Amino acid sequence: MTWNEPDKKGRYGEYGGMYIPEVLMPAILELQEEYEKARRDPVFTGEFERLLSEYVGRPTPLSFCPNLSRELGFKLYLKREDLAHTGAHKINNTLGQALLAKRMGKKRVIAETGAGQHGVATATAAAALGLECEIFMGTE
Repeated sequence: MTWNEPDKKGRYGEYGGMYIPEVLMPAILELQEEYEKARRDPVFTGEFERLLSEYVGRPTPLSFCPNLSRELGFKLYLKREDLAHTGAHKINNTLGQALLAKRMGKKRVIAETGAGQHGVATATAAAALGLECEIFMGTE
């Protein structure tokens, strides 16, 4: 896998970057600083990996599909993210975000969701880590 790191201004090449309201910059910079510390902290990453294994159920299994394999002429496997806690891959990200929020001393997380899966995953991660949670969902 190739990793592309942003430059000092947060840009990925000529076009990438952070385009957010100035009022949010202090919070974004705090988050960025704490994330950089956390991702290099073996205690934090160890706890995250433990939660992914014991709480989420990762790694999720591969399931061989014999009938489709026979029909298609090659071996087909499905990566069973539906077997992760909450039934989707979204818990992987929300658990990391909630763990980082807790490390930062935050007591509450908020999230928006469209169909609801992200909201369920955020609320589940918050509950697992003892954080308050509020989910916003549009009506249309």
